[in-house]
Amino acid sequence: MIKIFNEPLVKDWPILLERPAIDARELYAKVQPILDAVKSKGDEALKAYTSTLDKVVLKKIKLAVVQIAAAENELTPSLKTAIQLAKVNIEVFHQSQIQKEEKIETMPGVWCWRKSVGIEKVGIYIPGGTAPLFSTVLMLGVPAKLAGCKEIILCTPPNEQGSIHPAIIYAASLVGITSIFAVGGAQAIAAMAYGTESIPKVHKLFGPGNQYVTAAKQLVQQSGVAIDMPAGPSEVCVWADETCIPSFVAADLLSQAEHGADSQVLLIANSMAIVEAVQKEIDQQLLLLPRKDIAAKALENSKAIVLNNPDAAIACINEYAPEHLILSIGNAAQLSEKIINAGSIFIGNFSPESVGDYASGTNHTLPTNGYAKAYSGVSMDSFVKKITFQQLTERGLTNIAPTVMEMATAESLQAHSKAVEIRMDWIKSKI
Repeated sequence: MIKIFNEPLVKDWPILLERPAIDARELYAKVQPILDAVKSKGDEALKAYTSTLDKVVLKKIKLAVVQIAAAENELTPSLKTAIQLAKVNIEVFHQSQIQKEEKIETMPGVWCWRKSVGIEKVGIYIPGGTAPLFSTVLMLGVPAKLAGCKEIILCTPPNEQGSIHPAIIYAASLVGITSIFAVGGAQAIAAMAYGTESIPKVHKLFGPGNQYVTAAKQLVQQSGVAIDMPAGPSEVCVWADETCIPSFVAADLLSQAEHGADSQVLLIANSMAIVEAVQKEIDQQLLLLPRKDIAAKALENSKAIVLNNPDAAIACINEYAPEHLILSIGNAAQLSEKIINAGSIFIGNFSPESVGDYASGTNHTLPTNGYAKAYSGVSMDSFVKKITFQQLTERGLTNIAPTVMEMATAESLQAHSKAVEIRMDWIKSKI
């Protein structure tokens, strides 16, 4: 049963919108020794942790070419077709984000431009526990390839038999990823961050994971390895009014709740009648879900808030800053423009969050835990560095020299001024 709050006061919103608490200090204390062990012992530590935590004894960490090729034969034709279509849509959307290099003359003789360069080595983490997220392979692998990343490393935990789900392997092969490693958890993050005998060190880490993976990413970031974003358990917020279809809303809430017991769903409705109708649908649909126990646990951390005033609802959503936001309201397109804090927005009754998770084309790697107030989801920009250039002619330097020399002198940086002055003297000597 979702906890219901009817017209709560604004001063109470921060408490109502809190995510399930995690003791970060205790988490870091558990994860740091794993990172240290992998850093010092490499593959030996990876195999030891895989044996202890995943109950699998690995002979080889890296998948062989023959294993990658065989994965395709283990999938149904319909699933392969679905993965292929999703890949095309993701490519089309992300291809449109590639920015053309454009030279700008800021003043006569002073030219500036910016160039996008793919990050050379990136690491992709793919959860593979109770839900092997092969869709995330597409979401991260496609833009990485489009960006021109030269080396893409993929780590994913093995199952109890010591193998990797064939859909993960197939999706990786489809986008051109051939370096696939059967290792998961915090130890996989450590391996990609520091490098081992088998797994190369990368420059940036991507991908979702459980709280241990998230903690590992945040810790290795402190030692100079970039990460995509701070991320935690998945979440969705649905704003529903009298035009919503309660069964749709319930299905959307449950689709996020089944991710994990620590997931959170939030319903904002303009009347108690809508909340009651949605709750009735949740009770019915939950019984039919294979992952009903997980979803039920997540619902314990979830809330329904009744706010009849649309402006109050918008303010509440922006305060929550959801990873996913579904607008099941009459004037969804118009009101979506007022949302300034959200990872991804789904407009109208026929835009379920599931399409964004898989195949519409947008990226499903999004900021959680309120980070949508400051972070964007993964995009082409996530996989490139942007280098600025400038080139001045003699005329350009002559035009800008007085400004630079004046400012440098005012900051007491005489060598800066001299670097311009010496060139100006040279230019004047030719006249």
